[in-house]
Amino acid sequence: MSHSHAFSGSLFIVAAPSGAGKSTLVNALLAQEPAIKLSISTTTRPPRPGEQHGREYFFTTAEDFVKRAEAGEFLEWAEVHGNYYGTSRLTVESEMAKGTDILLEIDWQGARQVKKLFPSAAGIFILPPSIAALEERLKKRGQDEPHVITRRLLAAGGEIAHATEFEYVIINEKFDIALAELSAIVRATRNRFAQQAARNAELFAQLGIHAS
Repeated sequence: MSHSHAFSGSLFIVAAPSGAGKSTLVNALLAQEPAIKLSISTTTRPPRPGEQHGREYFFTTAEDFVKRAEAGEFLEWAEVHGNYYGTSRLTVESEMAKGTDILLEIDWQGARQVKKLFPSAAGIFILPPSIAALEERLKKRGQDEPHVITRRLLAAGGEIAHATEFEYVIINEKFDIALAELSAIVRATRNRFAQQAARNAELFAQLGIHAS
């Protein structure tokens, strides 16, 4: 059931292996493109100190989450380390119907689920310039023990293999260039026929353009 053509907002999926600099890029994009909203996930894990309901996550119980998942309320969801995480389909659809662009920061598995429901979503995969650079970034974070870094690098290899499932690939070597590329993809996506037709219905009718 592909119904995404009716929405005037666009859906962006950004995925990357750990350490490719995805969050930094996404945050910079959101700062310069206020029309894009970052989708807030729903989770069953308890809030960490300083986290607010509705800001970092929507917090809920496992029982509530499972009930909603079974009712088809999530665009994608997964269980990670015993906790559930999901993207609300209802929220995303109502925002896109209003013309808001939505950005999902998710992994390739989530992206695959979203693509089934929204084939027109723009999938963007962010790659490191090299494995050495990835290792360097993971070490710089200073958060992880060496064995954890090794594990993350192995996991990154598995994640990178799924880059083939995305329309766009950005190699994050120089931050400014990568950000400009991400911004260019966003702007081009907004000018797709379906988005322009949904946003400018009156003009299209005046000009006698009918969506096939």
